[in-house]
Amino acid sequence: MRKLISLSAFLAFTILAFSQQSKPELKFEEKIHDFGEVKEDGGVVANEFKFTNSGGQALVIHNVRTSCGCTTPEWTRTPVQPGKEGLIKVTFDPRNRPGNFNKSITITSNGVEANIVLRIMGKVLPREKTIEDIYPREMGGIRLTSSHLSFTRIAPNATKTEQIEVINPSGQPITASFERVPDHIQIKMVPPTLKPGEKGTIVATYDATLKNDWGFVVDQIFMNINGKSDYQNRLSVSATIEEDYSTWTAQQMATAPDILIEDKVFDFGEIKQNVKVEHAFEVVNKGKSNLILRKIKASCGCTAIEPGEMVIKPGEATKIVAVFNSRGMNGRQNKSVTVYSNDPKKSTLLLRLTGTVVQ
Repeated sequence: MRKLISLSAFLAFTILAFSQQSKPELKFEEKIHDFGEVKEDGGVVANEFKFTNSGGQALVIHNVRTSCGCTTPEWTRTPVQPGKEGLIKVTFDPRNRPGNFNKSITITSNGVEANIVLRIMGKVLPREKTIEDIYPREMGGIRLTSSHLSFTRIAPNATKTEQIEVINPSGQPITASFERVPDHIQIKMVPPTLKPGEKGTIVATYDATLKNDWGFVVDQIFMNINGKSDYQNRLSVSATIEEDYSTWTAQQMATAPDILIEDKVFDFGEIKQNVKVEHAFEVVNKGKSNLILRKIKASCGCTAIEPGEMVIKPGEATKIVAVFNSRGMNGRQNKSVTVYSNDPKKSTLLLRLTGTVVQ
């Protein structure tokens, strides 16, 4: 009986071992390929990973996945018989990818190893930048590094200067001037006339005192080229006007106002068109000095804001009443109300009105 059991176990082991040996198996000549240095503008590069099916059954590659859209695989689609060869061809596109690269290619098959990872690597040498690359925006013959002057954060009593680099790539002199310039902005091109091929700068100074506003604000300025107006030649000027609390002492922070709005989101559920929904957000001053509501701004004209008191004493409260008008609206709505205050820790708070408008 023991001999019979031992014989059965031996046969089972032999069958299992034979079954495993007969499975298809990929044997690659290399699993990692280093392209070395390739030029960004030199076109795509490719490598063929050749393999042999060293198993005893036909090999089928189910899928080949790459870690990046810049890498494209091709592979032997038909079954690879035992002892025969197949290949995985990998193409890499270096455009807009300067620097080192290291990409993986995962092969899924019916082989002994269900997943095998190949790898390509190298370094993309950046191409020489053109004038269009360095100065991507064009206005009346002048090219600019940007059409947006961003002053980022600026204190309400401060001035700040920013600039944009420009070039005249044409064969004629170009003179630039500006119109519809608001009082709080001074702007000029230096020099005012660019010779052919000459570089310059557009210099702008922002006076937040004259702007007399709070939060994120945007102005539009138009550039005249050689005395001609063209409203397509538009510069956007933005700034975030906020008080600078970085120099405040611990004592000042301890006695500062503290704005509290517990429920910042109001869901009005489902309403029909041409219906108005009203909600009052309660604003409490938990601090030790007067809370000043600098500005209350809605995300669109359909949300009317009616603030109560703009100065709230310590321990007191007021209400910000938001009215949403569903006229002309349809579907899911998500409107915001931004509250700017003199709370040094929460100078900007976002309130939301959300719901669905049905016809």
